[in-house]
Amino acid sequence: MLVAFSVAPSGGENTDGSVHDAVAAAVAVVRGSGLPHRTDAMFTTIEGDWDECFEVVRRATDAVAVFGSRISLVLKADIRPGYTGELTGKLERLEAALSAAEEPEHADDQ
Repeated sequence: MLVAFSVAPSGGENTDGSVHDAVAAAVAVVRGSGLPHRTDAMFTTIEGDWDECFEVVRRATDAVAVFGSRISLVLKADIRPGYTGELTGKLERLEAALSAAEEPEHADDQ
């Protein structure tokens, strides 16, 4: 399964609205988990089985909890039993589809 999640604190002492320290604590948990992962500007995506993924999400949420009195967690999961390597596989298939769409329909028309 793939789990994309975003976790952030609120209600803390941070007055500039930045949550980078809290996000860094969550990402450190993800990186330490050993699960395949990717972090972008909005979400971190991890790949593993149900128990592995949700344990990492729980621990990342706990790591963020020290930064505020309230926590926001957004989560999206792609549950596809029997498939692995989808963290990169989905992107590879997307890029292949985009490349195919860019190719002219009739090479001899050029």
